[in-house]
Amino acid sequence: MADNKLILVTGATGYVGGRLVPRLLEGGHRVRCLVRDPARLQGRSWLPQVEVFSGDVLKAESLPAAMQGVDAVYYLVHSMGGGSDFSERDLLAARNFAAAAQAAGVQRIVYLGGLGDPQAELSPHLRSRQETGAALREAGVPVTEFRAAVIVGSGSLSFELIRYLTERLPVMICPRWVFTRVQPIAIRNVLDYLVAALDSAPSAGRVLEIGGQDVLTYAGMMMGYAQARGLQRRLVSVPALTPRISSYWVHLITPIPSVIARPLIKGLGNEVVVRDDTARRLFPAIELLDYATAVRLALGKIETRGVETAWSDALTSSQGEKTPVLLLTSDGMIIERRRRVVAAEAGAVFRSFARLGGARGWLYLDWTWKIRGMIDRVCGGVGMRRGRRDPEDLRAGDALDFWRVEAVEPGRLVRLRAEMRVPGRAWLEFQATAQPDGTTVLTQTAFFDPKGLPGLLYWYLLYPIHRLIFSGLIRKLAVQAATPAPEGTQTVPAPPSSEARPPRSPTGNAC
Repeated sequence: MADNKLILVTGATGYVGGRLVPRLLEGGHRVRCLVRDPARLQGRSWLPQVEVFSGDVLKAESLPAAMQGVDAVYYLVHSMGGGSDFSERDLLAARNFAAAAQAAGVQRIVYLGGLGDPQAELSPHLRSRQETGAALREAGVPVTEFRAAVIVGSGSLSFELIRYLTERLPVMICPRWVFTRVQPIAIRNVLDYLVAALDSAPSAGRVLEIGGQDVLTYAGMMMGYAQARGLQRRLVSVPALTPRISSYWVHLITPIPSVIARPLIKGLGNEVVVRDDTARRLFPAIELLDYATAVRLALGKIETRGVETAWSDALTSSQGEKTPVLLLTSDGMIIERRRRVVAAEAGAVFRSFARLGGARGWLYLDWTWKIRGMIDRVCGGVGMRRGRRDPEDLRAGDALDFWRVEAVEPGRLVRLRAEMRVPGRAWLEFQATAQPDGTTVLTQTAFFDPKGLPGLLYWYLLYPIHRLIFSGLIRKLAVQAATPAPEGTQTVPAPPSSEARPPRSPTGNAC
């Protein structure tokens, strides 16, 4: 398929889709993204280069407009986190999508499914992935279906499962599934295949199994990861550990919730190895990476905070606007985000959070902040005594109570890095985003990078009080910003919106 064709990508807020879009743009293609909530794409560096359509694959009426003029589409969505009926939802979504593609004259559907012998007793999750491919073919549009097993890359769901278990458990109690054979594949090779399919007419109408150089077991993947990190780990096999119990254990040790872990773990009992080498013959130019290299590249991205997308991206987008609080984990970073629409211009909202701390305090339950500072001081930390340099002016590098100002973007953003003693690293960020109707979206985000089990315990044990404090804080900030400023007060103009993310910083010790 020639360059400059219009390509529609679904799942652009997800792990694979978010990395595929820039690869397509680099190849000279025009790209259109279909997402349920376009706001979820804010902060993507490639956003100005793509068209964005709002639509839901579960709502057939929302699809035709996005399909108009499209040459090929990527189907990269699934409902594993959507409840026990995910299989039915996946089939409905695929049929809606394929019918809309056929009606619009789309020439090709490219789909990424799950590897596994279709004649075997596959887990519900793997079976659903393959049935989805069959549903996409029902409308008659040629489908290229790639089937992959574990995708190794910074932020991928399977890799994060391996990473967290290996990092946090010196001795791992392992059920039988850890000795199942698997053929992992690097995320960059997955993207190689997805992009190459556009220019490969012979791949149309084919089911293609893809994998990396190595066939391992999950135990071998854990030990390979441990070797890459210089960790000494021991695996202890146990005869019985049900998927339900395993999912609760994964929920406790890793960022992956049990509702996601359970269908995933059920699939780990199926051998997922490439049995048909058609993909290798159709795409001989793709240089497959071995597992050790894929792990090293993933770790390099994590270390330099160059992770483009994470498995939790799609999970958060699937929650819609159900709650103003977003709590998730990305690359080990726990993120709690709250948003409020404020009837005030962005400069007023910026001033409300740029003046926090020092003599003014923290607006809501200020005594709890002082107690936290006293505890930190007793433990040898900086405490709250530092106050702030200036009651009005704030600049990067300033001490602000037990925070350090890490970034200031006048009129838009303030990011604080914790310097109190915590078992990990913490940031608190405020953003003011001007809206076309004159209102402003106030976003308050707490980031916490826990250090081992003590860090996780710290976060979850204190979460109830943190939830109370931070919900009250954003409410007070919104009220203060909406209150008319005294005459003569200058406003700070708000520049265009862009997302920010905390870089790496030194860690304090736990008290």
